[in-house]
Amino acid sequence: MITETYKRDKYLLTTDQEKADINAICEMLGKSYWANNRKRDVIEASLKNSLCFNLFYEDDQIGIARMITDYATFAYLCDVYIEEEHRGHGLGKWLIECILSHPGIKDLKRIDLSTRDAHELYRKFGFTELPRPQNMMMRTKVENQG
Repeated sequence: MITETYKRDKYLLTTDQEKADINAICEMLGKSYWANNRKRDVIEASLKNSLCFNLFYEDDQIGIARMITDYATFAYLCDVYIEEEHRGHGLGKWLIECILSHPGIKDLKRIDLSTRDAHELYRKFGFTELPRPQNMMMRTKVENQG
């Protein structure tokens, strides 16, 4: 996939994985409600196997978003995080705009996500609740079963 880069003032958003600051990403995800117990090796594997959008302010990584996708029909948006001191400046909207305009994503038939508290942000970009949630299923790993 071709690397995409977007600029806004002193902010840079890039899909270039060479620029990703793994330590910063692990620290950010450690502050999130959904990944605060995720181990570093799992984070590294998830980044390696996803289309990642790395958000920088000057030289510091201050945000991340991942797309798990086949680049043809479907994607799942996850691990969207912006450092607290950079929130409230429209970066979340800009991040989602850039993601949805990415050449590998923009023509997909379906993009899913899960959120506890950002419904209004995502609604602005056409995301809705599932029309038939009863059709969706999931499997979670059960520890120490047997």
